[in-house]
Amino acid sequence: MQLPAFDLPEGIAAEHLHAGPTFADAVAPSLGIACLEAPPTWLADLPREVVGRTITAMPIRDAWTLRYPAFIKAPNDKSLRAMVYTDGTRLPGADAVDLDTLVLVAEIVSFTAEFRLYALDGTIHTSSQYSAHGGRCLAPLPDDVASAAAALIRDLAETLPSAIVVDVGLLDDRLVVIEANAAWASGTYACDVDRALDVILRAAGPVAGLLRRDEAFTRPVPGQPSSQGTRRTISEPARAATVAHREPPPSEARPARR
Repeated sequence: MQLPAFDLPEGIAAEHLHAGPTFADAVAPSLGIACLEAPPTWLADLPREVVGRTITAMPIRDAWTLRYPAFIKAPNDKSLRAMVYTDGTRLPGADAVDLDTLVLVAEIVSFTAEFRLYALDGTIHTSSQYSAHGGRCLAPLPDDVASAAAALIRDLAETLPSAIVVDVGLLDDRLVVIEANAAWASGTYACDVDRALDVILRAAGPVAGLLRRDEAFTRPVPGQPSSQGTRRTISEPARAATVAHREPPPSEARPARR
């Protein structure tokens, strides 16, 4: 079922969703859906040799004082526009965002190619190239990248939920991590859609079916304390979202594969 707004039809019983973070925050708790995501400082905590650049996590109040260009983004939301800011004064101000909102400040680099990896239980379940030299390029994962990508996902598995999307890129002919994205909020590019859905269903499913190892990777419920110490106050445009649903008992139809 595709929904045009945040209002859920009366009586709906959903088990999974694929949507933007704002929609997930609005509906997942009431539906009993646990949404998995990487820890907010995950990217900044990785060694430089894994990411190929300097990345620092800081509250936005500190980022406001920066006086040099940097690529700045929010860790797990699209509410703050991810882009190169000429300095910290270009960021949203105190009238739009909480002072303690966490942001990632990264050294500016250029990737020669970028790839999306849908990972399930520490292995690549499906993958796609999506960029080359800064332009859109949809293609299968090249053979000469596949083995390095598989090793990277295997090495990072313990630091991530069991179902996640990891974007990687070629930087000076070396494969490095670009970022991690929640599978329930990611596009599939040229990935195998059925196999991507396997990952999405695990990444946003019933709380009752949550794996013990994934309990530490659930997205915080708005209004409850989170490890980020942030408040999501920058508005995200409402967009259509999809829930995989079942009819109320006695019928127990499973979500469709497509």
